[in-house]
Amino acid sequence: MEKYFRVGVIANTHGVRGEVKVYPTTDDVKRFSDLEEVILDTKKEQKVLHVTGVKYFKNMAILRFAEFDNMDQVIPLKGMDLLVDREHAIPLEEGEYYIADIIGSRVVTDTDEELGTLTDVLQTGANDVYIVKTASGKEVLLPVIEECVLDRDLEKKVVTVHLMKGLMD
Repeated sequence: MEKYFRVGVIANTHGVRGEVKVYPTTDDVKRFSDLEEVILDTKKEQKVLHVTGVKYFKNMAILRFAEFDNMDQVIPLKGMDLLVDREHAIPLEEGEYYIADIIGSRVVTDTDEELGTLTDVLQTGANDVYIVKTASGKEVLLPVIEECVLDRDLEKKVVTVHLMKGLMD
């Protein structure tokens, strides 16, 4: 199980008082209003930042942190991820799961054949699509619908699928 979830990526600075534009990587962009702190992932270390202000503009969140008060301090943060720990993640409803928890799962068919590894999930609007990389390196796209995805065992990291006609062509 993943310990941290990425909720956004710092896209740019905003103004001269140390605010940053954040591209959200979460289903609910308004969730930033509920955050008191986030974790900045610099790739070398993780640093807790305290959120003191949140605004929204177009598809971006504009965040202000207690740790910064001018633009020069936040320029080096461009491209860095903002994370939350599992405790501060959006609570799940019955039957829901975090995408990060299913990535890397073994994918097997309902006839007990090893299909490959789930490498990513596309969110299309109508239904999600699992991207599965087979042993031969081929990518298979599987719609996340009842007829195709039969079971998800998040503890064992195994997804059981039914290969509908046309999916492997």
